[in-house]
Amino acid sequence: MGEMRELLKKLAEAHGVSGYEGEIREIVEAEIKPYVDEIRTDGLGNLIATRKGKKPSVMIAAHLDEIGLMVKLIEDEGFLRFSTIGGWFDQTLLNQRVVLHSESGVKEYGVIGSKPPHKMKKDEREKAIKSEDMFIDVGACDKEEVEQMGISIGTPVTVDRHFVDMKNERVSCKAFDNRSGVAIMVEALKRANTDFEVYAVGTVQEEVGLKGARTAAFGLNPDVALAIDTDIAGGHPGIEKKDTTVEMDKGPVITVSDASGRGIITPPSVLKWLKETATKHNIDYQLSVSEGGTTDATSIHLTRSGIPTGVIGVPTRYIHSPVELLSLKDLDKCAELAARAVEQVGNYFQINSFL
Repeated sequence: MGEMRELLKKLAEAHGVSGYEGEIREIVEAEIKPYVDEIRTDGLGNLIATRKGKKPSVMIAAHLDEIGLMVKLIEDEGFLRFSTIGGWFDQTLLNQRVVLHSESGVKEYGVIGSKPPHKMKKDEREKAIKSEDMFIDVGACDKEEVEQMGISIGTPVTVDRHFVDMKNERVSCKAFDNRSGVAIMVEALKRANTDFEVYAVGTVQEEVGLKGARTAAFGLNPDVALAIDTDIAGGHPGIEKKDTTVEMDKGPVITVSDASGRGIITPPSVLKWLKETATKHNIDYQLSVSEGGTTDATSIHLTRSGIPTGVIGVPTRYIHSPVELLSLKDLDKCAELAARAVEQVGNYFQINSFL
């Protein structure tokens, strides 16, 4: 588990907002190279690693990108206005330290500010501050100084957070959505002893429309697919059982449906494959039916004439914030289920089989 923790730390502390996943792609390529026969990057930026073998083929997809920001205006006084990239809850942004990825490759630091509460009227203090009323302060005195730093309209911005260990083998950092899924994909490929063809795909731009998964699945046309992602964990104040039954330290989550069925309704054949594999290998698992949120599986399963697709999720608290939190024990069990599922794929699917 120690090696997997180190990989997760490296991935989570690295930076890669949607559309700018290059730093993450380089890490994954270096990690996965000894375990595959071929690695390439497609036109959209997906990293596609292939372990050659017999059919049926299986695609494991984990998105590389994290939610972030993008500079949209540089004010004359040197302050930056920004757009959000991906699904931010505005209250989590205020007073965060951020990294601006300049044109030269130098990482510049800034802080997200707003009008201080001391200068707010009573009715202003009682309202949540919107992202459109926030700005980034990089310490510059004017617009020209900002531009000399290599910062311009379109510069991507990510949150500056470091990986920390907590009690009970729990850890916290930014971007566990979905660097945890990427770590699981890499580890599963290391553990799987299989003769079947495996495509390990680090997808891009998931947070802004499941884009990379769509193009990668179309090009590869696998016989079956798995998306690896986070799943919202409850078990803390503000979340009741009726909101989610998923909890940390209870094993990987197998999605039955998400986004009230507008995302994916997992085919019975895929559920059978994952549940029976988990049972056979004594892996505790959880089932999830959710109303909100979806994954790359939504794009994959609608590709071409349809690809049987499932989701393995790692229970994670505080998703889409700079302080996401998960259990390393769950992370390990997710990798184990993915690896064993790949080994069993031939017992459940044939070439171009569907339901």
